[in-house]
Amino acid sequence: MDVTVSRRAFQTFLAGIGLSLTGHQVHAAGRTGGHDIESFMLPRNDWVPNNDHLPVLYYRNAVALRPDDPAAGFEDLFTANGWPPRWRWGVYTFHHYHSTAHEVLGVASGSARLMLGGPGGRIVDVSAGDVVVLPAGTGHRNLGSDDAFLVVGAYPPGQDFDLQRGALPADALARMNHVPFPASDPVAGADGSLPALWHQT
Repeated sequence: MDVTVSRRAFQTFLAGIGLSLTGHQVHAAGRTGGHDIESFMLPRNDWVPNNDHLPVLYYRNAVALRPDDPAAGFEDLFTANGWPPRWRWGVYTFHHYHSTAHEVLGVASGSARLMLGGPGGRIVDVSAGDVVVLPAGTGHRNLGSDDAFLVVGAYPPGQDFDLQRGALPADALARMNHVPFPASDPVAGADGSLPALWHQT
């Protein structure tokens, strides 16, 4: 699926659904699907490509956690919404990105300070119940977390994630910009924000 969208086309689309783009920030008014959501674009940053076409989605307090096994609750949610879970762990303490898969991170417990977009990028403080959806190419790093920090990682069907810590050659970058994505939000399903914001116009 070709998801290359010009900045002008993306702005036109956002205006049509009541959003606006200022600099690299997508502003969403209110709540979508009952969740507080922040969406933002990250520009290329030296060797970190980020994603020219797709915004990061950050859901605060997205999930009511199961007290017995909060990670299992995330796994059930992601599975039901078409993002098969692959692991339980944390986030690497070095800058990296994935060029072959989109990624969703569900914070099952604890808290952490993440830097998104590569060195000098955007800092996001996450805690239990939060979800972050990272388009392919989005740099991320754990700047510090508590001992309870646990994340469930999931990816669209059929996508295997790589681990990149340097610049991509042109052919790999072109492939990254065409990584397909499901028509379902990992938190809210088909009616969630992802089908609206990750959309070819």
